[in-house]
Amino acid sequence: MIEARHLRVLRAVAATGSFSAAGRELGCTQPAVSQQMKALEASVGTPLLVRGGRAMRLTQAGEALVRHAAGILSGLTAAEEEVAAIAGLRAGRVRLVSFPSGSSTLVPTALAALRAAHPGTRVSLEEAEPPRSVELLREGDCDIALAFRYARVPGTPAAEEWDDLVVRPLLTDRLVALVPERHRLAGAQAVAIADLAAEPWIAGCPRCRGQLVQVCESAGFTPRIDFATDDYPAVVGLVGAGLGVAVLPQLAIDSVRPRGARAVTLEPAVRREIVALTLPDLAQVPAVAATLEQLGRAAARQ
Repeated sequence: MIEARHLRVLRAVAATGSFSAAGRELGCTQPAVSQQMKALEASVGTPLLVRGGRAMRLTQAGEALVRHAAGILSGLTAAEEEVAAIAGLRAGRVRLVSFPSGSSTLVPTALAALRAAHPGTRVSLEEAEPPRSVELLREGDCDIALAFRYARVPGTPAAEEWDDLVVRPLLTDRLVALVPERHRLAGAQAVAIADLAAEPWIAGCPRCRGQLVQVCESAGFTPRIDFATDDYPAVVGLVGAGLGVAVLPQLAIDSVRPRGARAVTLEPAVRREIVALTLPDLAQVPAVAATLEQLGRAAARQ
């Protein structure tokens, strides 16, 4: 194996013409230069220098190695500088995946703070709901996944396990009922989900409404879903127009202006845990660690 330090010695010998002069240039002794040249020749299996008189000349193999050494050493220097920049947060890239209400509330605050503190760190953002976002993390397609999971409703499957991941808890988000502002329950301090059993519902797509259906069924009814959309402003608009009721996370309510609709506390409370997930090795990368830290600070301000 050719070592970079041996290549540097070879270039110095080629440039100066002797071990002694190369030693003076490199700041080491003549015997040390001679020893390293012998080690390099042993590595490549052929002589690199012709030793005669006071000057040395390169063999054909030595000339070839010196010719390539410049590119090898400059590439290695560039790599060392880039790694040092990443380690020092002067550079770096983080691929973040988030669910929509996280993208509009936690993410902007966190990324603005990260950019101010470390302007050389670049963060890309894509949206995906769990469990897809968690799959992207495990498949190596992102570095951090902003995700959530609900407390288990009795009689339903257990929540997704994250034992193989680094979990950074961010906040607990409470679900709230959303009703038209002239609805009979619009002025209530709190409502039970069973109080909305006879209402038309606005809910997400079949994959995304699972938690709502589970909560309603645990209260003894199946919601009549008249409108299906995963777009939170659309949900608010439909409720505000008097077309039905909905249940949304508080984080989603915070990200839109609920015109014509009122948010009412649900009792008993239904909560979801908001977390940032990454892989154990990625958690040691400075840019990833800094992003996790800023997401935690953004959540603390909610």
